[in-house]
Order: sequence, then structure tokens, then C-alpha cells
Amino acid sequence: MRFDGKVGIITGSGQGIGKGIATLFAKEGGTAIVVDVNPATAEATAKEIETSGGKAMAAKCDITNQPEVNDLVAKVIEKYGKVDILVNNVGWNKVKPFVDGDKDLWDRVIDINLKGPIIFCRAVVDNMMANNYGKIVNVSSDSGRVGSTGEAVYGASKGGVITFTKALAREMARYKINVNSVSPGPSDTPFLAEVSAENPKLMEAVKKGIPMRRLAQPEDIANAVLFFCDDATNYITGQTLSCSGGLTMHD
Repeated sequence: MRFDGKVGIITGSGQGIGKGIATLFAKEGGTAIVVDVNPATAEATAKEIETSGGKAMAAKCDITNQPEVNDLVAKVIEKYGKVDILVNNVGWNKVKPFVDGDKDLWDRVIDINLKGPIIFCRAVVDNMMANNYGKIVNVSSDSGRVGSTGEAVYGASKGGVITFTKALAREMARYKINVNSVSPGPSDTPFLAEVSAENPKLMEAVKKGIPMRRLAQPEDIANAVLFFCDDATNYITGQTLSCSGGLTMHD
């Protein structure tokens, strides 16, 4: 299997897209470190993986808390000897017009979506550099590429993730560390379910705007993320791959 012997940290993997990534990674032979701010969902996902014959470790962690992140990474290295893969999957937003937001909302959006991945990358790169090997995949968003109504600051934070990915890829290339980004379009997640409950007509309009006429499923995004984690893509770095069913198309 393609991830035999590999240790991968996947943030926000208690549910939704992150769970899909962790589950597929473990199915392909990797040891999934299931990280979530909610310990119950992290434990549940890890247990599901182990019940299916995979290898997993559950970990509670607030990605915006640098000492907490550093402590978790140290524990993973102590237990497994290395970190091969990091998937920065956590994301959060509250959809509303920019003029209805405030500094508290903006700070939270930026802390979770931009600062969190930066903190986690800093925590793992020393080990990857020492091992001359690593795969980092930052889950951004197509709103960070094209903009999206009601997501001005969220889009700005995800655009920052894309730029950070490119710059880090340049710095890490000499250490054989690949850094790439996957940008999902509208996806079938608990977050989107909340938005849909508030405005079902909006979600139907979104689906009609997607050429494939459906929302992305967690496994759709997981396959794109794990494409970048595979050694078959060792010569690809600094790239952003949209996974949106054709909603957005980039050169």
C-alpha cells in the first residue's frame, strides 16, 4: 500500500473532509494522527479506523495554540520517530456580508484558517528537514482564489494560505519537502449543512452552478489531498489544485 510506514498528522479530522482524509490515509497503510479540538470526535474517528484494521492515534489540539501544537508534535515524534506528512485541514467561517462582521470574527477566522497552518508547519518542518523528507498539504479554498460573497475575510485568509504554501515550498525544496495546496469548492460537510439549513434555496442554486451538479464528498477532497502526499508526486511542489466539480477553472 502506498502509505505503508508513513506517519501523517491530519488536523480537523474528527469529522467531515478531515475524517475522509484520515480514513483513506489509514486504509492505504499509513498511521493517521487524528487531530481535532473536540476529543470525542477525534477518538471516534480513530476508533473507526482501528476497527477497520487501520492504525490511528487520536489527539485533542487547538491549532491556534502554539505550545499545544508543539507538544503534540513532540509526542508524535517520541512515539513514532518522525512526521512524514502534515495535512492542514482545519477551517472555519461564518458566512455574512463584510459590513456585518467585526474584529472578533475577523481575528477568529484569520487565527484558525491562516495562523493555525503556519503554526503547525513550523512545528513539523524541523523533523522533516532532518529526515530530508516531508509532504505538507494545506487545504485552502477556491474562495481564496476567486473571492466569494459573504466570505471576504475567509477568502483573504485562504488566499494567504495559498501564498504561504508557495513561499514555504520554495524554502523547503532543498530538503525534499513538498508543500502543496488543495482548494475545495462547496463540499458536503457539517459546516455547509448549517448554511443550507438557514438558506436551502441558496444551496440548490450552488449545486446548479457546479457543472457536475453535486457537492464534493469528503472522499473527493481526500483523493486530491492524498495525491500530493504520494511519492509519485515528488516533483510537484508549490501548486494549488482546485477540487470543485468544475465550478472554478484555472490555468
